[in-house]
Amino acid sequence: MTKLVSIPSRAGFLGARASGIKAVSAGFILQAAKTDDSGWRIGLTASKKTGNAVRRNRARRRLRALVRCELAARARSGTDYVMIARHNTADRNWDDLVTDFNKALGYLHRKLDHPPHHDNERDIKQ
Repeated sequence: MTKLVSIPSRAGFLGARASGIKAVSAGFILQAAKTDDSGWRIGLTASKKTGNAVRRNRARRRLRALVRCELAARARSGTDYVMIARHNTADRNWDDLVTDFNKALGYLHRKLDHPPHHDNERDIKQ
């Protein structure tokens, strides 16, 4: 089994958020940011909006299991991933979480492969 490497600091989490690449699903939010590192890292978080401490811990455990089962095989080197639990992460059906994850990861990888071009002024939102 691949050892999970955590993003160690708040700055790493904020960097993933600042990149602007995220996928929102019913079970969680997945963010990705390219880095200069040779490996990939993961950050998991659950705010108090998720529920009490028991629900937050359960949500993080489920996200960690999802990372081990799904992301470990498909993660890209030089990428930081951040998963943010939502209010129903702790209760959502496991198969639905896996489906959400596969869709979100596919979307993020496509976005990372083909960043938007802003060659002319019309393409830039004001």
